[in-house]
Amino acid sequence: MKSTKLIAVLLCIVMLFSLAACTAGGGEKALAVTDHAGRTVELESEAEKLVSGYYIATSMLIAMDLDDRLVGIEAKAASRPIYALAAPELLELPNVGTAKDFNLEGCIALEPDLVILPLKLRDAAETLTQMGIPAICVNPENDELMAETVNMIATLTGAEKAAKKLLSHGEKALADLADDLSGAEAPTVYLGGNSAFLSTAGSAMYQHSLIENAGAINVAADISDSYWAEVSYEQLLAWDPDYIVIVPGADYTAADVLGDSAVSGLSAVKNGRVLEMPDDYESWDSPVPSAFLGSLWLASQLHGDVFSEADFNAALSEFYTGFYGFEPEN
Repeated sequence: MKSTKLIAVLLCIVMLFSLAACTAGGGEKALAVTDHAGRTVELESEAEKLVSGYYIATSMLIAMDLDDRLVGIEAKAASRPIYALAAPELLELPNVGTAKDFNLEGCIALEPDLVILPLKLRDAAETLTQMGIPAICVNPENDELMAETVNMIATLTGAEKAAKKLLSHGEKALADLADDLSGAEAPTVYLGGNSAFLSTAGSAMYQHSLIENAGAINVAADISDSYWAEVSYEQLLAWDPDYIVIVPGADYTAADVLGDSAVSGLSAVKNGRVLEMPDDYESWDSPVPSAFLGSLWLASQLHGDVFSEADFNAALSEFYTGFYGFEPEN
């Protein structure tokens, strides 16, 4: 009788533990985000194998120490200095093409747990999802959308702490810069696009916030285009900016602008204030995690009396050593 009762008690204990285990397992919530295409994407567990079809997302993954999970990346990786400096092993990974020529079959063959794509590849994201491969579309075209992109990736990979640290660093740097620039007079800036000097960024583009965060006024702020807008010499002469800034990777140089007779009457040209943004590491005019450095660099050029080049170099070193694991050359 005693043995029968003991067995019954043991069975009850086992059943209770089993029920608890089932409840714990069944109670786990799926990891879910709403991407920038408005699509709800869910994962049953943290993504371990990643494919990035977008260089901005790839840079974010490096900064969050997730690059070892990548099994495939976008094409033209060798043209991005940051990869060779921070994660050279990425250069050996299969590439899945570009936004214009995405290799859908190649991506599927890598069997990833999650694919990160630019918004313009939403059709490819839908196809991947139908094939059982979760994919998110991201569109980090301003500070807020960049933060959303970082947090989306963090949610689906379990990297929330790394994401918070990364975003907080840039936010604090810009807040400190704003304090330094408080009371400083804001010069006007014309930003020349990478494909042509007479293309520029209006208020709907990420580059607009780069200029404003540097304590300057974007002369093209009234332009609402969400892509580079073409302008005329007449318009540029009417704006007459204090400074002209050329973005990284431009097809022309400051010397080309200074030698262009059509703009010889501009204040920026007459005063020799035509600047080329550095491109030794990343294009800081694009919404990569280091983009705040673009504002810091520009501020050091426009407001060197309150934020010097030495201040910028210190910020540059702190960021890249802390998040990308290499010491930049100043």
